[in-house]
Amino acid sequence: MNLPNKLTMLRVLLIPIMIIFLMKEYYSAAAAVFMAASITDAFDGHIARSRNLITDFGKLMDPLADKLLVVSALVCLVQLGDVQGWMVIVILAREFLITGLRGVAASSGKVIAAAKSGKLKTITQMLAVILILLKNFPCWPFTAMGIKPGTVMLWIAVFMTVYSGVEYMLKNGEVFRDM
Repeated sequence: MNLPNKLTMLRVLLIPIMIIFLMKEYYSAAAAVFMAASITDAFDGHIARSRNLITDFGKLMDPLADKLLVVSALVCLVQLGDVQGWMVIVILAREFLITGLRGVAASSGKVIAAAKSGKLKTITQMLAVILILLKNFPCWPFTAMGIKPGTVMLWIAVFMTVYSGVEYMLKNGEVFRDM
């Protein structure tokens, strides 16, 4: 197993640790683990591309590891009352839809590459989780007005989730028409 794939697997292995910290409401520790896992996402892709270490395993597991990381954190945050459930449902629905689209495309030999909007969606989701885990930075100037940076970023992430999902469907809808 090459280094990028090991980093991807490390990201997956960090998820239960983050969940344990979250369920014990050790938000700072959960944030540290989440940030470490998120950083592996940037490194594994960069290393894979720069050293020509792209594998089928990595193509499948890298985006799956991202989804597992973000969704695990968000589901825990719903349980803890820090995130609204409908927002997580929107995010999950998009992930299932695009994963299904990719699966159908792959069954006919087509590959649907990650779009820039999908990458931006992942970044905004990760930033939202980090801000929420850090308890929305109490020193944020708008907190007194009830405006929390984690909540603002989560709204942006939900928007990017919907936008990127629609973009994928519009660009790749022929996959379903060809069935």
